[in-house]
Amino acid sequence: MKKIGITVIKSAGFFLGWVIIASILPLSSSEEPAVWRLWAEIMPLLAILVFTFIFWFVEKKQVKLHLLDHPVKGILLGTVTGVVWLAVPVWIMYMAKCIHFGGMNSIKWFSVWMLAAFLNVIMQELLVRGYLYQMLRQKHNIAAAAVVTTGIFTALHGWAFEAGIIPVFNVLTMSLLMTAVLEYSGSIIAPIVMHFLWNGIGALILGGVSLADDYPSLLITTFTGNELLSGGVCGIEGSVIVFIVNLVLAALFIFLNIRKKSEPK
Repeated sequence: MKKIGITVIKSAGFFLGWVIIASILPLSSSEEPAVWRLWAEIMPLLAILVFTFIFWFVEKKQVKLHLLDHPVKGILLGTVTGVVWLAVPVWIMYMAKCIHFGGMNSIKWFSVWMLAAFLNVIMQELLVRGYLYQMLRQKHNIAAAAVVTTGIFTALHGWAFEAGIIPVFNVLTMSLLMTAVLEYSGSIIAPIVMHFLWNGIGALILGGVSLADDYPSLLITTFTGNELLSGGVCGIEGSVIVFIVNLVLAALFIFLNIRKKSEPK
């Protein structure tokens, strides 16, 4: 019980400390929306970096963070998996005539918006699958780490609870998928790349993934037809197709992890 109590205190301190610090850091006074958003993503990222290394040093560096391990493998695996992860449901929705593209928006400083989305992804992954995940995994087990961090990841996407059961299941299975990819790749790089492709292409280009309200989208996209397939107002992230793809990919990486661990060293 003492071990569990210490873990609860560490987890709460890490998460709540980040929430408090991130909420009091100054925002930009820029009137340029892209610059304002970039600054708004930099502040919580800096906060999680500081908390990560503070807690890491408190642990006397005994918790292995796996932040930069296997970079080439992580980038390649994250890119391939991320493209498949997004392309398959979009293609199925397009073939089912649930998704329609009707022109393009003109976006000022598009690259800055992309950078902001990238920094947001790094922040989320460090918060969920960085120190906290590795501490829970190494002090307890993978199951405990996956359950706790998936709960936090889902809480960060609170909009899903207002949107319905399918969006909630999609967020849950997205987190489990990226955790399985983290375990297979051996570093946080692959989940970061996957997550960025999902948000960067899915939101800023396709307009079918939920980010902060001020993020623009390049394409004018509409979702019609059966809401179970089209996702309704949630777009891609509200579609049952995404749920199925998440489950299939998660099962694949869980199988690959089991096979990798069973191989003689």
